[in-house]
Amino acid sequence: MMQYWSTLWANIDWRWQNDYLLMALIWLAWMVIIWPSVELKLVMQAASLRQRLWLTTLAIFGLWLMDASIHPSLHLHFLGLTLCMLMFGWRLATVALLLPSMAFSLLVLEQPWQFFAYSLIAISLPLFVSYVVYHRCFHLLPHHVFVYIFCGGFLNAAVTLLVHLLLWAGFVYMTTEVSGEYLWDNYLTIAPLLMFPEALLNGMLITLLVVYRPQWLYDYSDRIYLWRR
Repeated sequence: MMQYWSTLWANIDWRWQNDYLLMALIWLAWMVIIWPSVELKLVMQAASLRQRLWLTTLAIFGLWLMDASIHPSLHLHFLGLTLCMLMFGWRLATVALLLPSMAFSLLVLEQPWQFFAYSLIAISLPLFVSYVVYHRCFHLLPHHVFVYIFCGGFLNAAVTLLVHLLLWAGFVYMTTEVSGEYLWDNYLTIAPLLMFPEALLNGMLITLLVVYRPQWLYDYSDRIYLWRR
């Protein structure tokens, strides 16, 4: 066990690059803009919410560790971002996933300074897109529990995964020597194979929450989605 951790620590690239400073500044500006002051106060006041947030964060990181690496900068794994967005709101989910993102950058990417880029491009922006998709579904489609699960959860998770892959592929293309052809053949063409399992995973978990723990969802209400008016 000690040999594993020593080898892992030895492989971590601690070198600083000037690109990291720009990404750190953009990430910091984004966090200042979306900082969830109200939600964090609720977390500090409610022990059950705090415990639920920690357990979900731990589960998400465990999900990210089931990773398939095809390149030092390219990794394929389930995200669970849509589930987090529907449980805690996209702002609080963005803050909660900073810790898994930090651990992923250190242990999987093995480039700790990539934390800023990965948190912003691969996590924060897809979370925001997931919220926009859910917001549009809520305002444009009928308020029905099936619409909430299928469109706000299932399809939304597939779109979020696709956005995650596209944004991170664009970042890798602009900041490394990986060619566009390599990204297309070995990374982006796998998107359809991952979108359905990601959608299924999120959709199943959201369905279970709607049935057994609807109070755990951020803004779900039986009065809106189930009761006839």
